[in-house]
Amino acid sequence: MPVSPRVPDPRLPKTCIIGAGSSGIAVAKTFSEFGIPFDCLEKSDRVGGNWVFKNANGMSSAYRSLHINTSREKMAYSDFPMPASFPDYPHHEQIAAYFDAYADHFGIRDRITFDCGVKRAEPTGDGLWWITLESGEQRLYDALVVANGHHWDPRLPEPGYPGVFDGKQIHSHAYIDPRDPVICRERNVLVVGFGNSALDIACELGHKGVAKKVFLSQRRGYWVVPKYAAGEVLDAQIAHPSKDPAWMQRYLPAPLLRWLAEKQLESTAGRPEQFGLTAPDHAFLTTHPAVSQELYVRIGSGDIAPKPDVRELRGKQVVFADGSIEDVDIIIWATGYKISFPFFDEGLIAAPGNDIALWKRMIDPRFLNLFFAGLVQPLCAMMPIAEEQAKFLAHYLTGHYAIPPVEMMQAERIEMHERVKRGYVSSPRHTIQINCGEYTVDLRRELAKGRKRAAAHGYILPIEPRVIRPSPKATVAA
Repeated sequence: MPVSPRVPDPRLPKTCIIGAGSSGIAVAKTFSEFGIPFDCLEKSDRVGGNWVFKNANGMSSAYRSLHINTSREKMAYSDFPMPASFPDYPHHEQIAAYFDAYADHFGIRDRITFDCGVKRAEPTGDGLWWITLESGEQRLYDALVVANGHHWDPRLPEPGYPGVFDGKQIHSHAYIDPRDPVICRERNVLVVGFGNSALDIACELGHKGVAKKVFLSQRRGYWVVPKYAAGEVLDAQIAHPSKDPAWMQRYLPAPLLRWLAEKQLESTAGRPEQFGLTAPDHAFLTTHPAVSQELYVRIGSGDIAPKPDVRELRGKQVVFADGSIEDVDIIIWATGYKISFPFFDEGLIAAPGNDIALWKRMIDPRFLNLFFAGLVQPLCAMMPIAEEQAKFLAHYLTGHYAIPPVEMMQAERIEMHERVKRGYVSSPRHTIQINCGEYTVDLRRELAKGRKRAAAHGYILPIEPRVIRPSPKATVAA
């Protein structure tokens, strides 16, 4: 049965949520349950963000054959399971339909303004937020939640490689299938990168009758984990972070746990260098591992030729770090994404080199009415984490959670950021990495502490509602 949303409480701060992807709708649903007044502004014409194939906002990275790489049970929101009829690893069309069903079930679709891009977000002199829409309309809010995602702004290698390439080049963000946007059939294709998209695309193009030759270049070695192990989905032994957040808490030290997991992976799937790939130069789980059930089969079948890093581009040839030279017609740069906030002035909020340190991965202590949702790189799925963040923020905005002193927040955000840097390989891919279980436990512990502080302070609202409530769609004059 659909859930009726709670009537917004005018005594609570009016909040703007930018984005209605998997994180934005989790925030909208939770705020609706808490009675927090909000507008959710979505640049596209539907919910789902990155999972909407050929999204009207032009920001989706979904290719035609894309499936999830975490199982449906671990990807689902805790109170809205995916249909049992879905396969273990659903296709992007099923995931997009799931997000649509979520929005309808919890009655938040009418609270989302579609085809509504945000051009500018800026703080006022007295602590409110001016939101300027792409239409030119301006709105004023007591608080702002940014949920615009971080897998939509393509990042190319920096610095670029020497030389000039005379063939065709695209970023994996633009890849749809072997014929769109470039014809890869019967062409020599080089895929540069080793993330999940790189492996999916290389495997798809590597099948006989598709590309003529496929080369897969990696700058460094990465671990590869299969989607199935011992007849079960990869994460079968891992509890849902929202339901059992302590699944990663163990009595053994982290290095020993990583070593044991590495040995188990070696005994089941093997090591990358056994298949001609670059050997990892780091311990297992100190980088985001690549997930593929097919890669080793394609390499073993001669359909994909592993290559080291690119050394030079030479017309229609590419020179690699080992001195080998290959004729290449097309390069697909699967080299990740930049963390971007196009509506903020760079002097206000930015993430140069994807480096951004936020308290609990959500709050810049300079702005206690500005929050970020889903700005993490989890080893689990995003949805359970977005739920936890949404609940945390809802307790804060309703006065049922009180933050610690700002000086403590500043120290804790730096300590967490530096700890992550020490625990993972230095790379733009790992600047916002989290361990899902540890992060969820930490958020819940902090929420418990903050609830006690709030009770001691008499449940005072941290952000007073000062914005006059306009009717929906109304414009607030500057």
